[in-house]
Amino acid sequence: MNDLYKDILTGLVFMVGLLGFLSGEFIISSALFATAAIASNVNVNSKRGKTGSIA
Repeated sequence: MNDLYKDILTGLVFMVGLLGFLSGEFIISSALFATAAIASNVNVNSKRGKTGSIA
């Protein structure tokens, strides 16, 4: 999957989580926020691995 599509998907999951939080679905929105955070962290770490820099 292209990095752009991964970023778009992560953003959409975050936005759906935000809308869920505003509508009162706190458990679902918490799970969506956690999914977005983990996916974002995985994307950042995989991008670092491709460039070869550790720091």
